[in-house]
Amino acid sequence: MFYQPQDGHGLPHDPFTSLVAPRPIGWISSVSADGLVNLAPYSFFNAVCGHPPMVGFASEGLKDTARNIIETGEFVVNVATSALAEAMNLSSARLQHGEDEFAFAGLERADSRTVRPPRVAAAPAALECKLVSVTEISTMDGLATGNRFVIGQVTGIYINDECLVDGLFDIVQAGVVARLGYRNYARVTDIFAMIRPDDRNLGR
Repeated sequence: MFYQPQDGHGLPHDPFTSLVAPRPIGWISSVSADGLVNLAPYSFFNAVCGHPPMVGFASEGLKDTARNIIETGEFVVNVATSALAEAMNLSSARLQHGEDEFAFAGLERADSRTVRPPRVAAAPAALECKLVSVTEISTMDGLATGNRFVIGQVTGIYINDECLVDGLFDIVQAGVVARLGYRNYARVTDIFAMIRPDDRNLGR
C-alpha cells in the first residue's frame, strides 16, 4: 500500500509510530518554578549529539514537563526498564496539576548532582540535563502545530554500578525498554556487534 498522511491510511490504527520504532523512552523528571516535581514519559525522544552529549524530545502541546523546563532550564532523563515499566506507564496519567507522579506510581526519588529535579532512584541510569533550546514545530507550510522540540545538554550521568560489566553498560542486564507503535513496547534481550568499515581498514 501507499498513502499520503493528509489523505488517511484506511487502517484500523495509524501505522506511523510502528514504522519509526523502536524508540527510546525519555522518562523525564522536572521541577516547576514554584517547586512542584513532575515525572512523565516521552516516546519522541533520542540522543541528538555526542560531543557534547545532548538529548532531545518533542512535546505534543505545552505540557507540564516542557513548561517546567522552559521555566527552570533543567531536567533529568531516567532510563526505563521492564521492572519499572508499569510505574513508567502510571506516570503518564493525566493527574491534577501539582499532583506527584512519583507518589502516584510508587517511586522513590534520589537527588541529582548538577540539576534540581530528582531522578528515579530505581532507574539503572539517568541523564542530568540543562536546557539548550526550545523550538516551536511548524509544518512545511509554516503552520503552527502547538508542539515543542526541547534539546538539553547532559551535565551529569548516573549509572548503577550493577549494570556495568567489564566497564560497559549492560543494556540487556538493565532490561531497558523501548516504545513501539500502538500499545506495544519492547525489551532489549539480544544484541550483536559489527565493526564499521573504517575501523576494519585501520585494523581495529
